[in-house]
This record gives sequence, structure tokens and C-alpha cells, in this order.
Amino acid sequence: MTDHVAMQSGPQQISARSACRTAALFNYGNIAAMVPGALLAPYILITKPTGVATVLLFVLMMVPPILWFGASMIIYAMARHHPNADVGHYTQRAAYRFYGMFGVVIPVGTFYGTNWHLWILTGGLVALVLIPWSLWDLRRIRAHAWQDTYVDEEAL
Repeated sequence: MTDHVAMQSGPQQISARSACRTAALFNYGNIAAMVPGALLAPYILITKPTGVATVLLFVLMMVPPILWFGASMIIYAMARHHPNADVGHYTQRAAYRFYGMFGVVIPVGTFYGTNWHLWILTGGLVALVLIPWSLWDLRRIRAHAWQDTYVDEEAL
């Protein structure tokens, strides 16, 4: 059976709505990765849990950004070279913010050692910077005048 897309001739249309969703995807990932840290950092620092609870909360705070770090590379590779140049622009901006924030954590965290209070504080600060910035960018993406994009078959 032949593929429906292969049967169509002429330029293919990528809807404005699809481009808008793709442009917002990296920002949604940034927010989803940072929300657990933003919520758990104050709780951990204020209540000072002990033993297994501390380890569990620390893992719940650190695993989402680490998983998003891996998944974000796939999203970036797909969206950065989207036929609509604005999608690539917004994706690149979101990626710069995410990778930049974590690029700061690595050299600074080198001096933390096993002082988990500093790690949790840093995770919370990164979330406090990255979440509002991503929300602001999502607002800009929604306000952008998106247009349908047409791509030749050869480009697909």
C-alpha cells in the first residue's frame, strides 16, 4: 500500500498551528523539568528531612532535569531545523537558556562537594530563573503571527 504523503504532488503544507506547537515544545520541557525542583527545594531546605526522605526528595528534584537534558537533544535536533525559521529561532533561544543554566551549575557545583544544601539551593535558583523566562517566551510564541509554511517534496 502506498503512503498518502507520497501520492501528493507539489509543495507540502505545515500549518501555522503545528509550527507554533513545535516552537513551544522546548519551553514546555524546560518548565516540566524545573517545576519539581522549584517545589521541592524550599520544602527540603525548610523542613530539613533526614535519612531516606532526604535522598528520595533529592532524587525527585534532580531526575527530571537530567532526563530532560537527554530528551532535549532530540527535541532540539528535530525543531531547530524546522522548515519554518521562526520555530528554529524559538527552539534555539529555549535551548540556550536551558544549557546555559546547567552549564553554570557544573563549574560552580564542583566546589559544593557533598554539601547537599548548596545543590538544592542551586537547583531552586535555576528553576526560579528558567521557569519565568520560559513562560515569558511561551507568551511571545503565542503572540507571534504564525503563517503556514510550504515545503517542496524534495526538502522533506
